Amino acid sequence: MSNTQGQQSNYVPNVARQKAYLQLLLLLAIALISFIVALTSGSLSLSFSEVFSAMSSDTNQLHHQVVYELRLPRMIHAFTTGALLALAGALMQVLLRNPLADPYILGISGGSAVFALIAIALGLVGWMVSASAFFGALLAMFLVFGLARGQGSWTASRLLLTGVVLASGWGAIVSFVLTIAPQGKLRSLIFWLMGDLSFAENFWPSLITLAIGILICLYFARSLNVLSLGAMQAQSLGLNINRFRWQLYVIASLLTAMAIIQAGNIGFIGLIIPHLLRLMGLRDYRLLIPGAVLAGGSLLVFADTFARSAIEDTALPVGILTAAIGVPIFIFLLYRGVKSV
Repeated sequence: MSNTQGQQSNYVPNVARQKAYLQLLLLLAIALISFIVALTSGSLSLSFSEVFSAMSSDTNQLHHQVVYELRLPRMIHAFTTGALLALAGALMQVLLRNPLADPYILGISGGSAVFALIAIALGLVGWMVSASAFFGALLAMFLVFGLARGQGSWTASRLLLTGVVLASGWGAIVSFVLTIAPQGKLRSLIFWLMGDLSFAENFWPSLITLAIGILICLYFARSLNVLSLGAMQAQSLGLNINRFRWQLYVIASLLTAMAIIQAGNIGFIGLIIPHLLRLMGLRDYRLLIPGAVLAGGSLLVFADTFARSAIEDTALPVGILTAAIGVPIFIFLLYRGVKSV
């Protein structure tokens, strides 16, 4: 009887693990499909064979240029940005123990937006706008952490309250910049605020940041599982709560900053993707981390492809599409009563 019970107890985790691996394979397949859709869709429709031919040779110069210079870089930008946001959202939710936590909740995007909008309004372009946005994100990160800590140790609730208050302050400055900005710059400013991949240039920094972020998060996966049980239980199991929270905050902030540099403010991906994965049963962070990367990246690739090809000769801000997708999904998640962490 005892042997039978032991076999059954071993069988259940194995079945759950196999199901999780199948779900990751499904997410990988969806990511590959999103790549194909992104490369074949647009004002110039290409078949899969034409895309493959354009990537393997340059006999058709137009197809080669469209694929290599336009669609492939934008697809990589979209995937890395979505993956960065989903990964940062997963970290923020376990850090703050809050179901509404997302990469922007602590005001990182506000500081980045202020300095990026000032740079755009002054006529700066390219890497100068990215550098300004990154500086603003770092400034916001240190302000939130420093003010939340005060003269003693900080808690997740103090961090959250400080971030929300500073985010309101950054929002007021953004409104002021929009008010005094030249009319000719308003369209660029508004598109950046709504989320737009047209500003992205070199995808290597975000790709390298994503790779490093994945490795670090996988290294911390067991500690993330422990922290998700609750602060008291995690501390009783030997986890240094204060130091680990500080590490999570810095990592999530840097991932968010790089995503903002790429595409401005794109909402809902960092909020809904971790919830969806937990609904699927991926609660172990060793599985949730790669799942978040695949799902977040795929979602933004699909959204950006639709945004640039839905209306002829017009590219919509991709943030509009992610909001349109995210709102009904989040309402569904609330209806199902998904746990936050």
